[in-house]
Amino acid sequence: MKLAGTAAVVTGGASGLGAATAALLAEHGATVHVLDLAPSIAAAPEIEGVVYLEADVTDEEQVRAAIARAGERQPLRVVVNCAGIGPSARILGRRGTHDLGLYEKVVRINLVGSFVVLALAAERMARTEPLSGGQRGVIINTASVAAFDGQIGQAAYSSSKGGIVGLTLPAARDLAQYGIRVCTIAPGIVDTPMLAAVGDEYRAGLAESVPFPKRLCTPGEHARLVRMIIEHDYLNGETIRLDGALRMPPR
Repeated sequence: MKLAGTAAVVTGGASGLGAATAALLAEHGATVHVLDLAPSIAAAPEIEGVVYLEADVTDEEQVRAAIARAGERQPLRVVVNCAGIGPSARILGRRGTHDLGLYEKVVRINLVGSFVVLALAAERMARTEPLSGGQRGVIINTASVAAFDGQIGQAAYSSSKGGIVGLTLPAARDLAQYGIRVCTIAPGIVDTPMLAAVGDEYRAGLAESVPFPKRLCTPGEHARLVRMIIEHDYLNGETIRLDGALRMPPR
């Protein structure tokens, strides 16, 4: 599937993985609609071919309106879910049990938000004209190696990302009849602005923990994998680890 002349939606696309993905898709001819919160959009760079739409991924009506706008002039063929949060808390710590509201919030944004966007985007894609072979589009979710190797303090985050991995195959099977593919990327340690706030020594230690190549993943590498999945029509129902063979230790 080619990107030129299509509409794409990228959630959480105002920064980090989402911003790199939005920029690359726009560079290759898609009109990219970034769904994000107002403060993030206010700080986002202007990129040719990228339109910013304020939307909370957990709000069905906001997402439905944004997707409708994205598909107004061009067929919606691509959706990439990058929106998410990753606070850390132990199940039982010095201050008591894990905040249940925080647990629910992480799962709601990371997992339920991804599902809301996936379902409503699929509804829109199913009404588009099929391409050769009956394909109508592709939805790419973002999990994490924490879905498999959750560390101490990642109970909520790992639960949410494990849910995305578990969603991938049944979603691909559900949407196959409409010609919509579903894949997931599970990144390892990515050099995002959030990570830039820590010290160089700590960053070097993280890079050293990666078997090969011994460095952090870049947002651009995530974006290139997104493009490859889009263009490789036989990739479906798969979760791809992007981690340099990293397996996370307990802490």
